[in-house]
Amino acid sequence: LKEATASAHHDLDAQFAAFDLTARNGYRRFLEASAAALLPLEVALERAGVARLFSDWPPRSRRDAITTDLVRLGGNIHPMDEVAPLRDNAVFGTMYVLEGSRLGAKYLLRMMSQSTDPLIAEARAYLGHGAGQPLWRSFLARLECEALSGEAEAEAIAGARRAFAMFAEAAARA
Repeated sequence: LKEATASAHHDLDAQFAAFDLTARNGYRRFLEASAAALLPLEVALERAGVARLFSDWPPRSRRDAITTDLVRLGGNIHPMDEVAPLRDNAVFGTMYVLEGSRLGAKYLLRMMSQSTDPLIAEARAYLGHGAGQPLWRSFLARLECEALSGEAEAEAIAGARRAFAMFAEAAARA
């Protein structure tokens, strides 16, 4: 997954780097773009039975956290269109993108700490969600149990690429 999506991941990081997370408007736009992709992706995961594959799904979901932050900042929530149904292997690819974004969130939180805006300091539920929990490691452990190959691997890669593409489209709109 990492190799197959490296280019999409790099491009998305460059897009999101354009948001100034130390300024209220920049951070709000970042959250709006993130929510636009995250919300329909989480709904698609739930419809695909993500809780059957990841019994700890409820505490992984960041829908409430990002909504809370957007309300604090006076942001708008405009989810992208509904995602086509996901099969199990595409669930793993989509989860790869969502869970991997937690790793980048640590860096973004450090950037935000340079802001003097008290609202930005209060609106950290999304980026801080799951901090201190082994969510990435437990995701990788679960993924490794699947031993994806052939068509299943291609399906997981397609799911990850679709998730990256949705975040990229949302960032471009913002």
